[in-house]
Amino acid sequence: MVWPQDPERLMKTLSALLLEEAPVLPVHDYVLFPHAVAPLLVGRPGSVAAVEFAMESEGNWLLVLTQKPGTSVDQDPRARDMYRVGTLARILQVDQPPDSPYRVLVQGHLRVNITRLSRREGILWASFTPFPIRKNVEEVKATALLRRLREGLQRALDLGKQLPSQLVDRLMETQDLEEFGFLLAWTLSVSVESRQALLEIADLDAFLHRLRVEQERELDILAVEAEIEEQVRQEMAHSQREYILRERLKAIQEELGMMDEHTEDILQLRRQIEASGMPKEVKEKALREVSRLEKMPPTVPEVTVVRTYLDWLIAMPWDKKTEDKVDIKRAREILDSEHYGLEHVKERVLEFLAVRKLTPKTKGPILCFVGPPGVGKTSVGRSIAEAMGRKFIRISLGGIRDEAEIRGHRRTYIGAMPGRIIQAMRQVGVKNPVFMMDEVDKLGVDFRGDPSAALLEALDPEQNKEFSDHYLEVSFDLSDVMFLLTANVLDTVPPALRDRMEVIEFPGYTEEDKVEIALRFLLPKQMEGHGLRPNAFRLTEEAVRRIIREYTREAGVRNLERSIAAICRKIARRIAEGERHLKVIRPSHLEDFLGLPKFSPGLEKEAEDMVGLANGLAYTPAGGVLLPVEVTLMPGKGNLLLTGLMGEVMKESAQAALSYARSRSEQWGLPRDYFEKVDIHIHVP
Repeated sequence: MVWPQDPERLMKTLSALLLEEAPVLPVHDYVLFPHAVAPLLVGRPGSVAAVEFAMESEGNWLLVLTQKPGTSVDQDPRARDMYRVGTLARILQVDQPPDSPYRVLVQGHLRVNITRLSRREGILWASFTPFPIRKNVEEVKATALLRRLREGLQRALDLGKQLPSQLVDRLMETQDLEEFGFLLAWTLSVSVESRQALLEIADLDAFLHRLRVEQERELDILAVEAEIEEQVRQEMAHSQREYILRERLKAIQEELGMMDEHTEDILQLRRQIEASGMPKEVKEKALREVSRLEKMPPTVPEVTVVRTYLDWLIAMPWDKKTEDKVDIKRAREILDSEHYGLEHVKERVLEFLAVRKLTPKTKGPILCFVGPPGVGKTSVGRSIAEAMGRKFIRISLGGIRDEAEIRGHRRTYIGAMPGRIIQAMRQVGVKNPVFMMDEVDKLGVDFRGDPSAALLEALDPEQNKEFSDHYLEVSFDLSDVMFLLTANVLDTVPPALRDRMEVIEFPGYTEEDKVEIALRFLLPKQMEGHGLRPNAFRLTEEAVRRIIREYTREAGVRNLERSIAAICRKIARRIAEGERHLKVIRPSHLEDFLGLPKFSPGLEKEAEDMVGLANGLAYTPAGGVLLPVEVTLMPGKGNLLLTGLMGEVMKESAQAALSYARSRSEQWGLPRDYFEKVDIHIHVP
């Protein structure tokens, strides 16, 4: 075994070379060890000058020093940026390709300790002294460490570490401890800091132990990498073998004219995708999913997920449209035939259709019909679709509290489905329907998101060209859809959503409107629905008025229609049983069909004025009603008692009226202490 050189011998070597200082070649992310041969790229001006000076000098010597981490790699480093232990090296070869950095091949010779750094004429110079490894280990222990290190090297090679064969032979054959240690340190895949730490160790015992620790760490990493590589190789081999067998099976089946169900399904999907009219990016996405599906065994659970997703993509109306046929006169006839009254609403709808006819490509406003239940908001939407020659689709938003109901669930969830909008578009089958969203004022908000916020993109003409559904994962064009919304009140509609809509108010029907609607529309409809001939019976106008006043109290006509339906059912039963029935139904007959009245008909004209009773007017969604206010006085202590259905405003009004009466007591001839001796009771039935 050859031990490291002693300091006296190294000093003699340097003296023979006549070297006291040398030009410095700074390197980053690399540490050169003695005895190692390494190619370096040199491009910085100071480094190029150092190489050129060394090439012109005797022996071609220069000093390779490593920069500290975090220092500049584009400019020439400063003295404080360099480590203080480096390697004296000799340039073996220099290559200068055109417009490229120098390629310099150097060989490390001696480890040195830097005593001074200075820059002259653009070159960094270093004065140095030898830095030998001190022998402080017994030969037996050194031999054992050397053997363990070589065994570790062989294990690394067995695990796939790639080293040049000449270097491996040199490591296995050399008996020089210093040469072996430095060459082995140079081959380790460790950080720059760890390499520099190895270079700076002065004791042979500490150097060999640190080398063994770094080698074991690398062996652990190599073992894990080898295990991963083996797993990947096995999986790839299995997949490749399965792919080759499937391709051969497919070729045999095509040659024999026979295909399995899975292959036929894949071909059918590809044909459907080609015929679906998808945009280019959607088509590419669908074909990628088909390729995934083709490689999956039919028994894999994910096959169902992918197949369902492809079915949704294929079924969407990517390019299917109906042709608009806007005829304003016909639209007026349709609205008049199906809706009585609502003149303001009809005028606004006709104006909207006229603008769409003249400028079909213009993105018109989104209409929001606001009014009490049963006044015809949904049926007007159907009439608009009929007048335009478009298909009609309706969804109800009432009670929705989850944003995913609008945008859909991501496919990672079990049972994931698209949102309500995409489901409705698939159901209607065209990309330009009249799309009505009912009960937009009844959307909820909870921890799962805000559905109204998800509607903003769909209802914004500037954004809905690329509506994003979480399930589809591709954009769908909603710009050709005509959106209509309905609400009972606007108070609960978020301002951002309200800003995207044009509101059309639907007032409640008057009694006269309800009478006409009942006789023209509801009665014939219910008689036909119950199998009665048009002349089976007749409902007088007075009977209809009594139903409106005493059996229904609403802004619309739904309960009125239910009452007429109840009469038709009883007539139909008597006809079916062969019994006689009334041909003309008058107000006096209603109790036999509908039971006792549900509401008081209201206050009749009083025969004479009554003290303590006054009439007020109240506004309700069902229209206006008379509101009797009853007042009585009793001995007491000046208290005001308020009872009945009274809100805060009415209670404040009663207090204000009492204050006004007390302030005018002298003008009305009342004693000053009059209100202190009586209690006043106000009641609103």
